[in-house]
Amino acid sequence: MADALASRFNPVAVQGEISGFSRAASGHCYFSLKDDAGQLRCAMFRRAAEQVGFAVRDGQRVQVQGRLDVYGPRGDLQLIVESLRLAGQGSLYEQFLRLKAALQAEGLFDAERKRPLPVQPRHIGVVTSLGAAALRDVVTALRRRAPHIAVTVFPASVQGAQAPAELVAALATAAVHRGPRGACDVLLLVRGGGSLEDLWAFNDAAVVRAVAASPLPVVVGVGHETDFTLADFAADLRAPTPTAAAELCAPERRQRELELERVQSLMRRGVESALDQRAQRLDRLAAHLGRPSGRLARAAEQLTRSQGRLHKSLELALRRQTWRLEELQSRLPPAVHRGLHTSTLRLQRAENSLALLDPRLVLQRGYAYLTDAKGQAVTSVAQALPGAAVQAMLADGVLPLRVREPGT
Repeated sequence: MADALASRFNPVAVQGEISGFSRAASGHCYFSLKDDAGQLRCAMFRRAAEQVGFAVRDGQRVQVQGRLDVYGPRGDLQLIVESLRLAGQGSLYEQFLRLKAALQAEGLFDAERKRPLPVQPRHIGVVTSLGAAALRDVVTALRRRAPHIAVTVFPASVQGAQAPAELVAALATAAVHRGPRGACDVLLLVRGGGSLEDLWAFNDAAVVRAVAASPLPVVVGVGHETDFTLADFAADLRAPTPTAAAELCAPERRQRELELERVQSLMRRGVESALDQRAQRLDRLAAHLGRPSGRLARAAEQLTRSQGRLHKSLELALRRQTWRLEELQSRLPPAVHRGLHTSTLRLQRAENSLALLDPRLVLQRGYAYLTDAKGQAVTSVAQALPGAAVQAMLADGVLPLRVREPGT
């Protein structure tokens, strides 16, 4: 029977929808092809599976070429698949590869031109269809992770002949848009999964160039994890799904709160350490300067000693002059004696006047010598402001005082 099938029908080409796809540990793949009329079991051995340029999954419409055979143990008819491609993919996929090579040669896919995403975006732009499930996924993810971020949608078709022009226009509008919170910090270009034909707008050369030329960082999240478009290669970052694109742009709120708490703790410790260091420095300076009252007391004591030395010097000078006059008086004639007597009387009067100027005698009569905090003499009421500290030097010591308001 197998020989009859092989001689009459092989090779065969079949088109249908993949169902029940599985890959064994050996690398062989097993699935069924079905349409409205029925289904056919298929086996694709590892060598053929390795030649498939995309991830095979249930629901895909594919074209396969192979040979019919009979599985002996069960007597089931099966198709041994020797090549597999998406339905209608032939010329379209070849066009994809040619366009990819051309755009890559222009440098649009170079890693050096990729830009980092903003760490703390305040405004995110989303380019997609208003009716797309991808938009709901993005909005849900952003509300969950970062509800404080503003989101602006720039609508465009994501499938069909009009889609490329609308996507290019939406990207251009987003680049110059200014909302209540300013310009967008990053753009998301998203749509759900589909066949190569469904996603073809994101392989359009104008769209790819618009993504590469955008002044804003662009994250492309088109289709499922296994779907790749040329816009993915031109984007600053490729996300496996629309939800992942939103998550990559919006850091989780709680994570940022923890980072802020950590920074706050570091700043608090830094301020406390700086305050402690300055307090210690202030203590050292205060210990070095000492109390002002102590400095005033030492200055008053020094003044007293200076006054004592001055008085003793004056007494010694007077005695020497007296001795000199007495010696001269004994040698002079009477007339000179009279003149000397007159001079003596003048000298005595001068001595009496000088004695009256002795500061200690003045202090002993109840007077006081006032100085300010700097040790300067206070000679006017204008120098003694209310609340100022002054020193009163008395005959037997120094008395610290403070000026009060008149009438208090």
